[in-house]
Amino acid sequence: MAVNISLSLSFCFLFISSAFAAPRPIHTPKPVRTPLEGLLPNGNFEDPIKPSDIKKTTLIGKYALPKWEISGKVEYIHGGPQPGGMYFAVAHGVHAVRLGNDASISQTIPVKIGTLYALTFGASKTCAQNEVLRVSVPPQTGDLPLQTLYSSNGGDTYGFGFIPNTNYAKITFHNPGIQEDPACGPLLDAVAIKELSPPKPTRANLVKNGDFEEGPYRLINSSHGVLLPPSQEDRTSPLPGWIIESLKAVKFIDAMHFNVPSGRAAIELLGGRESVIAQIIRTVPNKEYNLTFSVGDGKNGCHGSMMVEAFAARSTLKVPFQSVGKGQYKTVSFKFTAISARTRLTFFSSFYHTKIDDYGALCGPVLDNVKAVTAKF
Repeated sequence: MAVNISLSLSFCFLFISSAFAAPRPIHTPKPVRTPLEGLLPNGNFEDPIKPSDIKKTTLIGKYALPKWEISGKVEYIHGGPQPGGMYFAVAHGVHAVRLGNDASISQTIPVKIGTLYALTFGASKTCAQNEVLRVSVPPQTGDLPLQTLYSSNGGDTYGFGFIPNTNYAKITFHNPGIQEDPACGPLLDAVAIKELSPPKPTRANLVKNGDFEEGPYRLINSSHGVLLPPSQEDRTSPLPGWIIESLKAVKFIDAMHFNVPSGRAAIELLGGRESVIAQIIRTVPNKEYNLTFSVGDGKNGCHGSMMVEAFAARSTLKVPFQSVGKGQYKTVSFKFTAISARTRLTFFSSFYHTKIDDYGALCGPVLDNVKAVTAKF
């Protein structure tokens, strides 16, 4: 009996002590995410394929492509001459994937909710039919038509902006088309991502990202620049602060492979009046402002009489530029009077141009250093 009482008292003492003891802290560390910049895991498709996961060129199984999920007929392509006399240019490596009828590849990555990201990827069509590449990052989807070849070798590089609404983003590349030849479809040869910083206007410049320094990731082994699709194909611009409101893309170019007026990047207006770039800035009605910008050529074989047209409120300026392909530029300015609290700045090229040594490659004048400030009297 004494033993039972002793055990009961000991149990009660332990229970009371644990009840009033300080609770053990529960620490759940938050993942530290550095800004994403660079190729996705196996983004260049160079990780080796298991022999059991491929038959000739067709991948077999959902996880046959390392780090990716596949659906439908997806082919693993080696760049160069192909059976049947075709030639596939793989501009950013050795291997690529071809998406057949209704085929797709996807990958899920950790992201930050509400942050602007830009994908960069190489894509081209492989058959004579019109081909479309559908890019999906929920809640956003865009269809990129590939029938317009901006470079003659077909190795075009695109940018695609998105803002995720969850902590994980599923990136999907899909061929929505149904062709007579089930093997026809877009060729994808590199996928990279970059987290972008939202630009802000300042007293020194009301234009956000007017020097175009903030933009999509530039593939190291790519010298063609990055095509930025129109807003109807990509609702979230991969060029922070700017809207591509046209039928054709504009090109984001870098100082390593092009001549840019200043800094590391600029924009090439390569689709004539079909390549339009715009931004809406805050203004005060009836107040006068000064708009300054630089126009030149990218030293990329684009010669001839060029002209850039600029619009701000009710004011217009046409800037002629005679290009001899030496990377020259000039800076111009004009005044405009705001008519509302928001003023749209718009730029486009008046003419179409192709490279002097490659008539299959579109080119155009370079735009840089866009600056708007209150006019001083």
